[in-house]
Amino acid sequence: MNECFYCEDGEKRKSLMIEICRLKYSTVYLNRNQKYRGRCVVKLNDHKTEYFQMDTEERNGYFAETAAVAKAIFELYHPDKINYATFGDLVPHVHIHVVPKYQNGADWGSPFDDTQGKVVLEEAEYQEMVDALGAKIKELMNY
Repeated sequence: MNECFYCEDGEKRKSLMIEICRLKYSTVYLNRNQKYRGRCVVKLNDHKTEYFQMDTEERNGYFAETAAVAKAIFELYHPDKINYATFGDLVPHVHIHVVPKYQNGADWGSPFDDTQGKVVLEEAEYQEMVDALGAKIKELMNY
């Protein structure tokens, strides 16, 4: 296997996101750039690059966990809509960006854009979000 941003769990990943919790099929991360309040990434625990590589159980479990993350974000931060983005050209590992969007917020009506604007929080604020999201996700997943 070539180097994988998610599998190696190195400093680059840690500089961009904070682990919230590990679930059966996925690991959930909070983006350090909180331009979209509550934005997370849900990474498949097993190294695969395409959805079709997952068996039915893994795929259903992964998407159920992704839905729980979205619901947790919705309940805690009350966005007007949640966007989901899957890419992988540069980071070939199954992962979904769960991006809350707000009508009067950044990029409403268009895809999210990480190239402009950055909102960095204090470490205590990140920890509050990690704790709240982790508890809510686990509650929704009955962990």
